[in-house]
Amino acid sequence: MSLKEIYQNVIDGQAPAVEAGVKAALAEGIPASKILSDALIAAMDEVGKRFEEGDFFVPEMLIAARAMQAGLKHLKPHLAEADTKAAGKIAIGTVKGDLHDIGKNLVAMMLEGAGFEVKDLGVDVSPEAFVQAAKEGAQVLGMSALLTTTMSNMQKTVEALKAAGIREQVKVVIGGAPVTEDYAAKIGADAYAPDASSATRAVRQLLG
Repeated sequence: MSLKEIYQNVIDGQAPAVEAGVKAALAEGIPASKILSDALIAAMDEVGKRFEEGDFFVPEMLIAARAMQAGLKHLKPHLAEADTKAAGKIAIGTVKGDLHDIGKNLVAMMLEGAGFEVKDLGVDVSPEAFVQAAKEGAQVLGMSALLTTTMSNMQKTVEALKAAGIREQVKVVIGGAPVTEDYAAKIGADAYAPDASSATRAVRQLLG
């Protein structure tokens, strides 16, 4: 099973084939880091590109991301052994009062697919929990809201980071249906991402 085939199977969302391919590639002695970069990350980049061009939609992205994760779970122990450094640490969550998680889950999967270490804080995440994640080493905080009524908790979280004296050491990316570029600027977020693909790009730029 070549890396090209794994790459294609991720794009096509064939989870069992990706899993089998990753196992076979490891058995052949291909380094886990190479499988990650040349097959999984490369495939998710392509999926993101197709999404932005309007060839892929959220269902295709989700299916591809699940296929990528099926392969990633077999790589993780090997990556840890080889001490492959993650591209950065990210904590992500849906803000307090909001229980929507499909968008957040997709962003988390896309970021993992791009080689980042992702801590999913879940839904209904308080400003304090985001602050704690930053204190524990998250370089980027990703906040999602799907309700106009919960958007204000993004601002409260930015204020909580300032109050804790750690606003300078962490980047803040926000997104979700009611969120806009203007709102991101207004509350002092570092980036606005309208979808999972742009979220991955924003994080890469912020950490680049």
